[in-house]
Amino acid sequence: MPIQVTCPKCFKRFQVSDKFAGKTGPCPNCKHQIQVPEKSEEVVIHAPEDGAPKDRSGKSILKPLTRTETDVTRHGLFITIGSILAAVGIAIGFRLTGGTPMWAAIAGAILVAPPLVWAGYSFVRDSELAPYTGSELRNRVLILSAILAALWLVYAFVPSYLNDLESPSQMSFLWFGIILCVMIGLGALASAASFELEYTSGLAHAGLYFIATMALALLSGITLASAS
Repeated sequence: MPIQVTCPKCFKRFQVSDKFAGKTGPCPNCKHQIQVPEKSEEVVIHAPEDGAPKDRSGKSILKPLTRTETDVTRHGLFITIGSILAAVGIAIGFRLTGGTPMWAAIAGAILVAPPLVWAGYSFVRDSELAPYTGSELRNRVLILSAILAALWLVYAFVPSYLNDLESPSQMSFLWFGIILCVMIGLGALASAASFELEYTSGLAHAGLYFIATMALALLSGITLASAS
């Protein structure tokens, strides 16, 4: 096994055969006479014992685990863009044809939820953790989508019950702001629980859905609140 040698004059590092251990010879760089260390003077650093099974050469036969990176952002982005463009076209179509019926508004809030939840998770997830994929991702997306869509019931019934309104659109902008904050707050809790997110990430996740659905409602001509 070669011996590591450092010239004390020019500090050139090189290796010599172990048969020259303890002998003196010239440095190949500056020709200064140096003494090769004895084999007993070598410092050998041993790796810690890992307890894994070894082959005949003493090397571990277990392969290290490698993390597989999964790009969920690209898929979520494509799905979301396509879904939102379709939803915008339908919303504008309802506006041009005289208004949006209630069934269409409910269906829209439900149908745009999965792509928005999917895309939102792609951006707010913790990059240090392996992302949810496959059926597990699908189930979590569907569960959270149902919860977020159901939170529109808070808008539909709570202000009308508290203020004795004939329709939610009669509530003031102040009441609408309060109700929206409640909806986003509850949605953030559901998002954080569904995807193991920080609460602030859950706020961004839920906020994306509610802002997008409000924008679609305005495009389709739905009145969400009244100035009076």
